[in-house]
Amino acid sequence: MAPRLYLETSMISYLVGRPSRDAITHGNQQLTREWWATRRSEYELFVSELVVREAEIGDLGQARLAIMEPLTILSIPEEAERLAPSLLRAAGLAPNAATDALHIALAAVHGMHFLVTWNCKHIANAAIRRAVERHCRLAGYEPPVICTPQELQER
Repeated sequence: MAPRLYLETSMISYLVGRPSRDAITHGNQQLTREWWATRRSEYELFVSELVVREAEIGDLGQARLAIMEPLTILSIPEEAERLAPSLLRAAGLAPNAATDALHIALAAVHGMHFLVTWNCKHIANAAIRRAVERHCRLAGYEPPVICTPQELQER
């Protein structure tokens, strides 16, 4: 059975976004496209209703939705809605990170092995990872491994 992987909205955006003028962002976009082309088949890929809502906003909304069409879309169960605010508090995040906490909660509640994101401020952040993992386990959920696609390169 392939590992279950939750794609957060930034992954979808990096796949279809116009090349950034910022060298680091541009490199991450390229890395994301290479990962998508060569590694995605090794995983069972999921997005959530939350990712769909976020992805449909803006100029590239249709392109982002098209990328997600073959993927399984996860619901937003009450368990995730209850877990998210407590993750926010446990990680010491500001209220403006509520959506990011919900992405983590969705991945945990749905039993994802990985949550892949380029959001390194509120999600793939080593400073909060321990608190998130501990709180997920206290709530009865195994936390996903939170990482960037760079961390899922070939072994």
